[in-house]
Amino acid sequence: MRPKEEGMTKYKQIVSRLFYTVLLAAAWLQTGPSFAQSGPQPWQMDFRPSATPVMDDIVDFHNLLLVIEVIIVLFVLGLMVYICVKFNAKANPVPSKTTHNVFLEVVWTVIPIIILIVITVPSVKLLLFMDKAPKEKVEMTLKVIGHQWYWSYEYPDAGNLAFDSNMIPDEEIDVSKGQIRLLEVDNRIAIPVDTTIRVLMTSDDVIHNWAVPAFGIKMDTVPGRINEAWIRVPAAKAGVYRGQCSELCGVNHGYMPIVIEAKSKQDFAKWLDKAKKEYASEASPTKVVQKDTIVR
Repeated sequence: MRPKEEGMTKYKQIVSRLFYTVLLAAAWLQTGPSFAQSGPQPWQMDFRPSATPVMDDIVDFHNLLLVIEVIIVLFVLGLMVYICVKFNAKANPVPSKTTHNVFLEVVWTVIPIIILIVITVPSVKLLLFMDKAPKEKVEMTLKVIGHQWYWSYEYPDAGNLAFDSNMIPDEEIDVSKGQIRLLEVDNRIAIPVDTTIRVLMTSDDVIHNWAVPAFGIKMDTVPGRINEAWIRVPAAKAGVYRGQCSELCGVNHGYMPIVIEAKSKQDFAKWLDKAKKEYASEASPTKVVQKDTIVR
């Protein structure tokens, strides 16, 4: 076999191995998170399992971008390997003196433009979809208020039911109840499944960020301003979902967890009746978890 043919054979083997390696890695990333529950898991990678239509679309858009990126990387890598093999000094002792190629210059300008258009269209559609739920479809409103360093929640459609939600300190965590250190609160939010919920977010002091990965929500709560998002959890995905403040808001920024229970409509109605009695009778001042009670 001639040196040129040997070089091309090695080039094909390298590209083939790289292609199958990337495919296996992508398949592992997509199947790995399916075992994740409501809390973080060892060696967990990729997104949390989706629980809302918004997060479904975010995952689909991510997968589209992943395919485009892998194709671009493989193409550029293959092109560089091909150049190194075919145009090295040994295989090509007399280099070409070509300085311009109109066809190539048009191609490498037009193709990136097409790729950007392919990315832009679903990106804009997703931004519009996740922005606000149509008014005629909104069935319930949840108001979120950020404080240093806890959350307050209000249910305007339930007689202005309101309560605070503080992180449970380490020494009070009960693992037997499924509580997770740094990710458990004294008062959980409850929402009904199969219900379009408008979430209004603001802050009482500094900028916080209400982030629940499984819902595809990561929104700043800004003093003097109301930001909006929406949630709709299918009945098949009822369960507990967790999040955290994702905006540096002071010394206890890392101790502002969010815990949401998506319940059936019947269970939510029962919870609502109980909550109205429980939180209406609370007269004690707000208890804020202090840093020295949770840091080891």
